[in-house]
Amino acid sequence: MRYIAIRLGLSVVLLVGVTVITFVLTNLVPASPVTAALGERAAGDPRIVAAYKAAQGLDKPLPIQYVVYLGHLLQGNLGTSIGTRNPVTQDLAYAFPATAELAIFAIVIAVVVGLVLALVAALRRNRFSDQLIRAVSVVGISVPTFWLAVAAYFLFFFVLHWAPGSGRLSPVYDAPPRVTGFFTIDALLAGEPDVFADAFAHLVLPGLVLAVYTLGLLVRFARSSILDVLNQDHVRAARAKGLPARRVITAYLLRGALLPILTIVGLAFGSLLSGAVLTEQVFAWGGIGQYAYRASTSLDLPSIMGVGLIVGLVYISVNFVIDVIYGFVDPRVRVG
Repeated sequence: MRYIAIRLGLSVVLLVGVTVITFVLTNLVPASPVTAALGERAAGDPRIVAAYKAAQGLDKPLPIQYVVYLGHLLQGNLGTSIGTRNPVTQDLAYAFPATAELAIFAIVIAVVVGLVLALVAALRRNRFSDQLIRAVSVVGISVPTFWLAVAAYFLFFFVLHWAPGSGRLSPVYDAPPRVTGFFTIDALLAGEPDVFADAFAHLVLPGLVLAVYTLGLLVRFARSSILDVLNQDHVRAARAKGLPARRVITAYLLRGALLPILTIVGLAFGSLLSGAVLTEQVFAWGGIGQYAYRASTSLDLPSIMGVGLIVGLVYISVNFVIDVIYGFVDPRVRVG
């Protein structure tokens, strides 16, 4: 418990730092948020500008603005989006589950397939299968994700007609009653198998596109980690005792190689949850990435600050979970 409490305290400190950095960087943007909010004509009237700044607290010094911002933040108030005119928390509550559904699907595919390929490559080191798997992983890392998204969408939708169109659902279906924000889960909870099938079909192609890069990265790191453990004494001793190959792999190889693998999975998952901007744009997914792109192009500062805070919170939360898992996997981490 002490280990978890220390990690939780560090996470809170980091989160406060994220709020400071987000606030400062947003205020350093070389453009006028007043013009973005009011438009060119209204921004030319000094009385309207003064009234707007007074209403938004923009006429106060930056430290006071930050204290006010932090107070609103503690109340769950991230301001009102200039683009949508909705509370930013409301926009994020709809955008984040879309990205989370996509990210979870992609990371599950990448971890399952990546660990299997890495294990095969490590156990068959320098053979043809190992060379082939390493070549595929290099291609996965090297191909730009946005190009792969465009190519996959063109090939599987326009040419082969194997995949549905963009978005999270076909126009003939309405979104299921909102419970989790995940269309697949909500459709099952509502007893709508046809909506579930359509939502899952829309999920597959963008999920696989996002999984490719993570898969390539994971295969390379997991293979190296497994090879390091493969030559250690306790693994050789387990083999010499005649233990079943499955037990040697699960209890000795994978467990010994788990810490660096967890690090890569955590970073990759945090990146996916932060929103794959261009992939979401290509597939019109409506998640955090697409929301951040629209906010940045329209200088929607409240939305930009909200997205920045969510991204920081995602990485801090993922790292906290990984640190806790570290402590259970390897007790030496807790002692240290």
